[in-house]
Amino acid sequence: MAGRQIRVNINGTDHQAIVEPRLSLADFLRHELGLTGTHIGCEHGVCGICNVLIDGRSMRSCLLLAVQVDGRSVETVEGLAEGEKLHPIQEAFMDEQGLQCGFCTPGFIMSLKELLDRNPNPSEDEIKDVLGGSICRCTGYAGILRAVQSAVAKMGGGRPSLLD
Repeated sequence: MAGRQIRVNINGTDHQAIVEPRLSLADFLRHELGLTGTHIGCEHGVCGICNVLIDGRSMRSCLLLAVQVDGRSVETVEGLAEGEKLHPIQEAFMDEQGLQCGFCTPGFIMSLKELLDRNPNPSEDEIKDVLGGSICRCTGYAGILRAVQSAVAKMGGGRPSLLD
């Protein structure tokens, strides 16, 4: 199978590559670019672990082909920090023990980033809807909910009452 040339902006950097037409975006990010923060879980789009932002929208990178992001902008968890300074959502997950093994964390963070970029003061239902799109098998979600509350406050929104 002949490769196809793509041009994509990833975390603010333009990339050109020749990729096999059936290469998933998740595999392209991990194996071709070395961006291993995007984890692969179910490979069926169910778990949300592989979420990245494409043109600002949270999408499952295991379900997309690299050729589908030609000409688009992709943001991964590696693109959130500014040098050594973590993004407020990353800080909140760390401060509030919103992770245990950390495998699912990048997917949660990217989904929450889309939500908080769109709406810095989301309702409890909006938050739970976004969190419901990803699966964590370790934390029991209490730490994740505290992390969301903290992130909303750090980013200038109110402090939703998610643990009541």
